[in-house]
Amino acid sequence: MNYKHTQIGYLMLVVTLAVLVLFTWAYITARAEPPSYYSGTNFAVTAIMALIIFILASFVSLQVIIDEKYLRIKFGYGIYQKKFSLNDVMSAKTVRNHWYYGWGIRVWFWPKMWIYNVSGFDAVEIKLKNGKTYRIGTDEPKKLEQTILHSIK
Repeated sequence: MNYKHTQIGYLMLVVTLAVLVLFTWAYITARAEPPSYYSGTNFAVTAIMALIIFILASFVSLQVIIDEKYLRIKFGYGIYQKKFSLNDVMSAKTVRNHWYYGWGIRVWFWPKMWIYNVSGFDAVEIKLKNGKTYRIGTDEPKKLEQTILHSIK
């Protein structure tokens, strides 16, 4: 059974756009100032700003894809991707993350698990045959759970 769904993290999108506006304003304001002795640092500051925007933009969405062999997740434009063999998945269940688990890519030590999410608190927890646990955030947890369960039979 094939499945493909992208969840948008609207809060992260707003934060990314706000930071972009702030950086653009700072850049334009700095260009209006007379050149300083340390004009070589302008490139470094611009590169750091671009890197921050690049990192923020990579967590704006989370795409989950299930095909015949794999469950794949991809953040944003694909700088971070992970795939799980469906043969290795032992179970899947709908769960609700605590608010303090946060968003993004997280490792949680009690209980030990990896969490991948961009928005909300709903997730599907998968347990692998090797004992590892992962939570994949989604805005349609029941559909994702049923697709995983159907795919691992």
